[in-house]
Amino acid sequence: MNILVIGDIVGSGGRAAVKRFVPELREEYGCAFCVANGENMASGNGFSKGPLDELSGCGVDVFTGGDHIWDQKNFEKEILEFPNVLRPANVPDVQPGRGYGLFEAFDGTKVGVVSLLGRTFMKMACDCPFAAADRIVDELRQETPFIVVDFHAETTSDKISLGRFLDGRVSVVFGTHTHVPTADERVLAGGTAFQCDVGMVGARESVLGRDPDLIIQRYLTGMPARFPVINDGIRLNATVVRLDAEGRAVGMERVVRDLD
Repeated sequence: MNILVIGDIVGSGGRAAVKRFVPELREEYGCAFCVANGENMASGNGFSKGPLDELSGCGVDVFTGGDHIWDQKNFEKEILEFPNVLRPANVPDVQPGRGYGLFEAFDGTKVGVVSLLGRTFMKMACDCPFAAADRIVDELRQETPFIVVDFHAETTSDKISLGRFLDGRVSVVFGTHTHVPTADERVLAGGTAFQCDVGMVGARESVLGRDPDLIIQRYLTGMPARFPVINDGIRLNATVVRLDAEGRAVGMERVVRDLD
C-alpha cells in the first residue's frame, strides 16, 4: 500500500494546491491513503468549518493538528463535526476531539493515525509525546500494523528521537511545524519510514508562507506586526511512502508540485 503524507497547509493558496494536486498524486502514485497537517489552513492559523468543508472530498483522508489547533473562534465546537480531524493526542484529555483513530484506506485496509505535539520551544501545554506514543501505538497495533504518526515539533532532535523510538512499531513517522522540507527521508532499520519535516503547502516566495518584507521589518525593528499569508506562487510539499503487506516501509519519495 502507498500512503501520501502532506506538510502544513497554509491559507487559501495551500487549500487550492491540495484540491488540485492530491487527486492527481493519489492516482499517479497509487496511494490508497492520505494524511495532511491542516493546522494553518484557516487564514494561516488553525482550522475552521469553512476551509474543512471546502476540502471535503479532495482526497485527504485525515487532517492532523498542532499548536494552532484552537486559534480560530468556535473550532472547539466545530471539531466534533469532523471525525477525520485530529488534535494532538498528548494535550489534556478535557480538550474536545481526539488525537488518534482508526480509518479505512481506499483498498479497505485499516490505518491508525496519531497526531502528537512536541514540547521543546512550544507554548501549548502538553504531556510527554513519547509516553503518549508508547501507549497509543500499543493500542492501535491490536487492530492494525499500518500506523502513521505526525509529530508536530520544533527540533530535529525531538523528531529523530521519536522516529527511532517507534522504529519497527509504526509504518511512518513524519514531522511537521517548521514548514521547510528536510532531505533526510529514510526507511529506518526496523521498517519505519521517517522524515524530520515534510514541508508546507504554501507560497514559495515567502517566510513560512508569510510576507517576507514584513517579517524582516519585525526583526529589524522589534515592533509587533501582522504577518499576512501569501496565497499565490504556491508549492505543495509531500512524501509518498511504500508499505509492504505487514505495514513495513520499503521505500519513500519526496514530491514537489507548483500550482502555477
